[in-house]
Amino acid sequence: MQETLYLILKTLALFCIAWLSMRLIGKRNITKVKPFNFISYIIIAVAVTLMSLNLINLSSGFVVLITWVVLPLALDFLGIKSQVIHEFINGKETVLIKHGKIMEENLLQLRMTGEDLLAELRSKNIFNLTDVEFAVMESNGKVNAYLKADKKPITAHDVGQKVAPQAEPQTVIMDGNILAEPLSSLGLNQTWLKTELDKMGVVLENVFICQVDSSGELFLDLFNDAVELPQPKVRELLYANLEKIQADLLAFSLQTENKSAKGMYLRNSQKLDHLINKLRPYLLH
Repeated sequence: MQETLYLILKTLALFCIAWLSMRLIGKRNITKVKPFNFISYIIIAVAVTLMSLNLINLSSGFVVLITWVVLPLALDFLGIKSQVIHEFINGKETVLIKHGKIMEENLLQLRMTGEDLLAELRSKNIFNLTDVEFAVMESNGKVNAYLKADKKPITAHDVGQKVAPQAEPQTVIMDGNILAEPLSSLGLNQTWLKTELDKMGVVLENVFICQVDSSGELFLDLFNDAVELPQPKVRELLYANLEKIQADLLAFSLQTENKSAKGMYLRNSQKLDHLINKLRPYLLH
């Protein structure tokens, strides 16, 4: 019994040491880990396993662990200080497509086939090779592509259209439970949330996920998919009401014979029209 307890405690201690070692080396996604760091992870895992099974003594194991933790950190530090060392350790990016032309020699150097290149482009929703102006494989193996000028998606900036800044939506309900912290970060409370759910005819227990965007609109996903949800139109309705008021003021200015009232209606109509133009990017998608 004591031996089993000792083994459990030692394994837990080694687990914590291994976890701390991995965190010290870096916390990147495993798909973006540098090759040398990936090898370090494997060595650390093997060393911890051997120590846990008593196949090597603890002192030798700790020497291995410390070496394979300090070495990647030292190399990363040197790579930051020197571009030459960085390229020597991590490699250098390789151009795959330049001015719309495939660099076959570079593909051969990377042992990539044409189908490999096309697959990488398809993973980025690029299905036509003629759309690509430039493509490069980064030192971590990721392929990035730059589209030709006439193939890029048009943005609001390209057409001179202002758009409202969008903050990250906050998840305020998960599995039927209200999450207080993200709700308060938006300056809202549970009373407001329950009122909005009541307006939509939805009970809290039927909500799988609920998100609130920066303008206060809700996105709901229900456990019961048969329930039809009304689409939020708060901003559209506000915009329509403002336009109606502006049109009414203009109509009043044309109908009245009183010069003072006519001028007042016209001025306020122009002010409201100016306000509507400013609010249009925020109220309309």
